[in-house]
Amino acid sequence: MKLGPNFHKALVASGFANLADGVFQVALPLLAVQLTRSPLLIAGVNIAARLPWLLALVAGALADRLDRRQTMVRVNLVRTVVLGGLALAVATDLANLPVLYAVALLLGLAETLFDTSAQSLLPAIVAREDLTTANSRLFAVELVANTFVGPPLGGLLAAAGLAVAMGVPAVAYLAGAGCLALIAGSFRATGAGPRGSTRLRDEIAEGARFVWRHPVLRPLAIMLGAQNMAFAAVFSVFVLFAVEPGPMGLSKAGYGILLATLGAGSLLGTWLAVPAERRLGRVRTLVLSVVLNAASLVVFALTTGPVLVATSLAVSGLAIVLWNVVTVSLRQRITPDRLLGRMNAAYRLVGWGTMPIGALLGGVLAEALGLRPTFLVAAGITLATLVGFRWVTAEAVARAEAAEAPTG
Repeated sequence: MKLGPNFHKALVASGFANLADGVFQVALPLLAVQLTRSPLLIAGVNIAARLPWLLALVAGALADRLDRRQTMVRVNLVRTVVLGGLALAVATDLANLPVLYAVALLLGLAETLFDTSAQSLLPAIVAREDLTTANSRLFAVELVANTFVGPPLGGLLAAAGLAVAMGVPAVAYLAGAGCLALIAGSFRATGAGPRGSTRLRDEIAEGARFVWRHPVLRPLAIMLGAQNMAFAAVFSVFVLFAVEPGPMGLSKAGYGILLATLGAGSLLGTWLAVPAERRLGRVRTLVLSVVLNAASLVVFALTTGPVLVATSLAVSGLAIVLWNVVTVSLRQRITPDRLLGRMNAAYRLVGWGTMPIGALLGGVLAEALGLRPTFLVAAGITLATLVGFRWVTAEAVARAEAAEAPTG
């Protein structure tokens, strides 16, 4: 098996982009808690970042019309400018909550375009039979950078100065754009018609129909949506739980180190995903993922002990990667290339479009009931998604793969 030079360039680019994400995801809430202690207002930053996923269908149609690599390069350049501007605003004491909301919204738009194009690009640079291995390696780099290296680095940079913590991700996005620019080839969708030959609305509708009528993709998307809603509810207010004067009482640097344990578990998940899929099968691996995620959220409600909370975060990271490697590889196998962008967008509209709702839910529940009841509600929502395995069975998955070999 040889994944090739284009894959490795994409891998390095992903490392830079996700390092930037990891630093930024720590620095932004730390900046927010300097401006307000209101759970609802802090959750508003997360809501703004996730709202653009409601436009995912448009992003998917664009990914199937445009060169996917070029789109990713341009998005990283936009991220560089936006974060550079925020760093300047922080350095000159001009940053406030409206500025944070605007930055979060712009970066959310960028993420929507980038991630949709990235997941659609991979099947064009590796062979179909290598997708699970390629995705596991990609997730390994992404998660090490995003949740293992980025958060503690973000905490240390924030302790040194929040302007620095905003500027470093801007440079990392720029480096990622440079790596993507080195990938050889044209990456417009196979079978895509000439621009303007089909109305954008019709293309969007075709992708949405493909997902909604698919016997496996539809229940998986709904299950992901419920889990992501629960995850967003917890992590929109988690900084109030972890950072002093919250119950755990951590410093800024300690908060970054705590979040790094999510990355440690995620890295373990990238090593275990392929053997787990082989030994347990895809469906049992997904069931295990849901159970582990629900259990980790219960731990947050029961203790403030750093070791137990860190362990539960690691378990959650492991579970998330098991789910992602299995489902992303399956989606790429059973979707024709010309529909990959729109499939990913329609799927993630359902799967990620619930995150602003979850962030709002987390803020409202934490304001009204407190943090620990919020964590228990999220655990219950996660566990309820097990109902979806009535439709997502080993037999249904096998039939979908046999019927939808992506020939373009």
